[in-house]
Amino acid sequence: MHALVVGAAAGGGLPQWNCAAPNSASFWRGEPIHPPQTQSSLAVSADGERWLLINASPDLRSQILALPQLQPRVGGPGLDGAGLRNSPIAAVLLTNGDLDHISGLLTLRERQPFTIYATESILDVLAANPVFDALGRDIVPRRPITLGDRFEALPGLTVSVYPVPGKVPLFMETGTVVTDLVGEQTVGVAVSDDRATLHYIPGCAAVPEELRRRVDGADALLFDGTLFVDDEMIRAGVGAKTGKRMGHMSVSGADGSIAAWKDVAVGRRVFVHLNNTNPLWRDGPERKEAEAAGWQIGHDGMELIL
Repeated sequence: MHALVVGAAAGGGLPQWNCAAPNSASFWRGEPIHPPQTQSSLAVSADGERWLLINASPDLRSQILALPQLQPRVGGPGLDGAGLRNSPIAAVLLTNGDLDHISGLLTLRERQPFTIYATESILDVLAANPVFDALGRDIVPRRPITLGDRFEALPGLTVSVYPVPGKVPLFMETGTVVTDLVGEQTVGVAVSDDRATLHYIPGCAAVPEELRRRVDGADALLFDGTLFVDDEMIRAGVGAKTGKRMGHMSVSGADGSIAAWKDVAVGRRVFVHLNNTNPLWRDGPERKEAEAAGWQIGHDGMELIL
């Protein structure tokens, strides 16, 4: 199995266009702490030719420009003899209805065939917004996924999705917001070929025991690393929300993700979906803590061969 971190950052990317907090400010000063990072997405393939894109970020066009694996094939008939317009992106699977994960679909609107997979709840988000009709359903079918069902998303690539605690998209919030809903609105993804199994969970509010059991024994886990501490954005002076309010658990602490996954058997564990304020972008004590616990810090273009 080939897995490619298409985008490792949370919404806004690194740097964020309107942010002057330390991590982003380092770019505006001309002394960046890290190569720029785009918004969260993963691509998986069984053969290195046809790719399942998990979430379509607003940065998708620049991500394709940066990643040869996702670019059209030139100098020949194209993939499957498709001619001058072709793409190795054969399917897109959505883990929730956040703008950071669905708006990139509009980049793929030039009458290119691919399949959209999502739960009924997430497909309802697309259906409620007629702008997504720019992807004609005659050429871009929308396939509903039932929680727990296994299906072949691409030849040689079996997928299932399962609920993880989360919340509705920001633009759908009304009244009292429940941030640890369990259902179709936020899902994790298990992807398998004949050699390996990978779990991708870019957004998660908690790790219940059932989720630990589900992931135990996997070859790789790419997990929500949005904030290192719950009040990180408040401390940085760039927001009033905690991670919990946004539907994300923290990396550190007794109730954080490092502790939650500590004794679960996983081959490789990688933090993805990191906010631009996260100290894990820097070479400091927080990064050393995560690495000492066996975690890698994801980055754009990171490739896992399993």
